[in-house]
Amino acid sequence: MAVYQFIVIIVLAFLAGTVFTSLEIPILQNKQFRQFIREDGPQSHLKKEGTPTMGGIAIYAAIFLVCMIGSKPTKEILVILLVGLAFGLIGFLDDFIKVTAKHNLGLRAWQKLVLQILVGVLFGLFVMKFSELGSQVWIPFMNDYVDFGIWYVPFIAFVMVAMANSVNLTDGLDGLCGGVTAIFALFFAIVANIVHVYPSAVYLLCVCGACLGFLVFNKYPAKVFMGDTGSMALGGGVTAAIIATKTELLIPFAGLVFVAEAVSVIMQVTYFKATGGKRIFRMAPLHHHFELGGMKEPHVVIMFWVWTAVMCLIAYGIMQIG
Repeated sequence: MAVYQFIVIIVLAFLAGTVFTSLEIPILQNKQFRQFIREDGPQSHLKKEGTPTMGGIAIYAAIFLVCMIGSKPTKEILVILLVGLAFGLIGFLDDFIKVTAKHNLGLRAWQKLVLQILVGVLFGLFVMKFSELGSQVWIPFMNDYVDFGIWYVPFIAFVMVAMANSVNLTDGLDGLCGGVTAIFALFFAIVANIVHVYPSAVYLLCVCGACLGFLVFNKYPAKVFMGDTGSMALGGGVTAAIIATKTELLIPFAGLVFVAEAVSVIMQVTYFKATGGKRIFRMAPLHHHFELGGMKEPHVVIMFWVWTAVMCLIAYGIMQIG
């Protein structure tokens, strides 16, 4: 794909994301689909209670529309769209329970996990058995492919579930998840273009543009949140597109922000239980640690954006050296 094609797709997705979000906000307000803030979170976030949520519907509508316009509706891109939609529906169900019950607890953790694993397993089976991609995975630094055999499906399920939940955990500050995901998706769109997996490139460019369009309304102070509907859809769909390029082992490098957010929660919970109440971080996920340390919310967000951009450059270097 030429540079001008990249620009056209991103611009179209940006415009669609902006328009759809602007149209969705009054609908969410009218339906009273509003965010309920966790009581044990930062006290400064309590003022955000009542902000419309489930803005991820607009994001994914933009992604879907521009994908259909920007590429032929091939089996590959339709499957990626379907995977993103499936994860988005899990998030939507979680959000819907929260807004109707008027608290910040939706699906139980095990319920979300079972549904996510199911989608991950089905996608892994599709890639392994019903596509030309097979069960091989490109290994960084070795510059070679390794056949995972029977372990490929559980590996894919793990990657998808881990990413979906990591992206979800990153959605905790105004503009954080949208900006990080836009940068991350743009990097992997370039990777997909390099390895000639154009359906993935188109999808990832649409994600980048749609997230940027959403940021028009989600930047600090946010007028709308994407909710689990958006973060789950983004995490699942982006990961499916990356898996199709066989470069999923670059995710921990380019997506180090996502990894750090998830690991910070695991470390905090484990240490808290092991020590009878002691903490490693002021609060987890990691962005709250910096926020409670005195950094202003927009500054934490910008720092994480820059961190993501730097890690994507490092991941590109790793790809070049094999």
